[in-house]
Amino acid sequence: MGAREGMSPRLFCRNPLCRRALWIALSIALPFFLPAAHSQDSAPATSTEKPPPAASQEAAPKPKPDGGSEISQVDSAATFKLRVNLVQVRVIVRDSSGKPIDNLTRQDFLLYDQGKLQSISNFSVETAQTRLQRAASIAKTQADASAGDDTAGHKPPVLPERFVALVFDDTHLSMEDANFARSQSGRFLDSIAATDRVAIYTTSGQNTLEFTADRAALHRAILGIVPRPLTPQSIGADCPDITHYMADQIENKRDSQAVAVAVEETVQCQFNGDETKRAQAAPIVEAAALRALTAGDVQNDYTYRHLEDALRRLASMPGERIMLLVSPGFLLTTAYLDESGVIDRANRSNVVINTLDARGLYTPDVMGDISRPSSDSFRTAGMKTMYRVSEQRENQYVLSDLAYGTGGTFFHNSNDLQGGFQLAGLAPEVSYVLAFSPLNRKMDGQYHLLRVQLAKKSKYSVQARRGYYAPRKVNDPLELARQEIQEAIYSQEEINELPLDLQTQYFKSEPEGARLSVVSRLELKNMHFRKAEGRNMDELTLATAIFDENGNYITGGEKIVKMYLKETTYEHLTRTGLTVKSSFAIKPGRYLVRQVVRDSEGSQMAARNGAVDIPF
Repeated sequence: MGAREGMSPRLFCRNPLCRRALWIALSIALPFFLPAAHSQDSAPATSTEKPPPAASQEAAPKPKPDGGSEISQVDSAATFKLRVNLVQVRVIVRDSSGKPIDNLTRQDFLLYDQGKLQSISNFSVETAQTRLQRAASIAKTQADASAGDDTAGHKPPVLPERFVALVFDDTHLSMEDANFARSQSGRFLDSIAATDRVAIYTTSGQNTLEFTADRAALHRAILGIVPRPLTPQSIGADCPDITHYMADQIENKRDSQAVAVAVEETVQCQFNGDETKRAQAAPIVEAAALRALTAGDVQNDYTYRHLEDALRRLASMPGERIMLLVSPGFLLTTAYLDESGVIDRANRSNVVINTLDARGLYTPDVMGDISRPSSDSFRTAGMKTMYRVSEQRENQYVLSDLAYGTGGTFFHNSNDLQGGFQLAGLAPEVSYVLAFSPLNRKMDGQYHLLRVQLAKKSKYSVQARRGYYAPRKVNDPLELARQEIQEAIYSQEEINELPLDLQTQYFKSEPEGARLSVVSRLELKNMHFRKAEGRNMDELTLATAIFDENGNYITGGEKIVKMYLKETTYEHLTRTGLTVKSSFAIKPGRYLVRQVVRDSEGSQMAARNGAVDIPF
């Protein structure tokens, strides 16, 4: 037993020297065993995290919706091919009494682009009935519209189609003209359609009402139209009394006769007719002419700037855009670039400018303003009268230029301003929309002259836009995509190159907020796909914009759907269609939904209008 106990491990480890030797041996041996054990434990984990094969690695970063890796939605820009856009021309045909003609067909119109006859590819007739039908069709896109309207007695939303910017030139209006125009505009405001929105602007910038259908607010805003010249008129007669027109003749036209008249007037009113003082009168005339020219040009420049502001605001509205300028007119002098700049901006933004001469059927004011005493003498009265008549005649030239340069109406030489407001501001009873794809059009950004005439019935007058700007070739495909989609978003014309159905739904998560869902169903049957690697490839860009009931942009978004479809999936989707859902956080109210779809392979587009009414 003693020998056995001495050989026992327990007894051996009780010896302190032995225990110390054992610890030293373990500390030396453990570092050699730990790496091997670690490598064995991590080997299985490494094998499970290996990257997938090449075939599956391509689809790895893409989300897997309905078709697995065959359809993905990403937020990135697509590469678009150049698309030949249709040029649309709205035409109004009237008889000699101004009544619209409603029985014309496509064959009755001839359309010329740069003098070359074009083929009219699309033709439609627009009336009050078709506008109501279009509004009803838009309202039906709300998923619960049919049920909700019948049960709750709630009218479907009627959203805007026409935007009229009513601009009063209060920097040039006289008190008499302002009162007359203000009193005559009432019936026009009472006659606007449910799909019209009207804004009121002034060239002084001191009276503004944004686009609205609230007639009471429009009438209140009209009451604030009063003359607001930049330079106050002097009390009493000036000596010499030089108008803006005379100053233009003296300084810009170098009219020696105008200088002589002004010098003679100065001699009579400042030097009591002493003809020996003509040398002293000359610098007085020069200074007075410079003051009058500067004051008039500054006032005109102020008018142009506010017209451009109104055009800029109007250009952002989604629909037909019309500016109605109410003004007595003003001189062009040397500001031809300012006038052409306004016309150019209007044409680029598809804005028609209608003008109304606030003076009505006026007679030449040969004696000048009765509120200001005249300094005319018997030696200058005849020539001063001639200059006043010429100025009153030339004031209307800028109004005619703005109207005819944009295909608008110039209403003048009539005291029926009430009828003028309705003619220039309300939608015509009948209009025709012609569309054509220009033949051999160069992408140079140049202005193209348009001419529309009737094939046979030449006794009628034709009102249409005078031209358009050809798109400029853009080498950056992202910029090209942005321009074309934005142009389509801010229009209300529906494009049918791709079959697209649009439906809107909303879900109220809280009393002051809601979630709007826009569900788009697109048929793929006629879409062009590119065959590659056994797949059907294409990219769709869906741009959605939400506008409120007055046409103001609220929110929007863009989705890109990339398709890498196998043959079986492709055949299935051509039968069922592709459904894409977009969601937006908005507040309760009435909204217009505009969606534009582009595909990259076939360069085809679709555009639809929808509506949603979210109760408070």
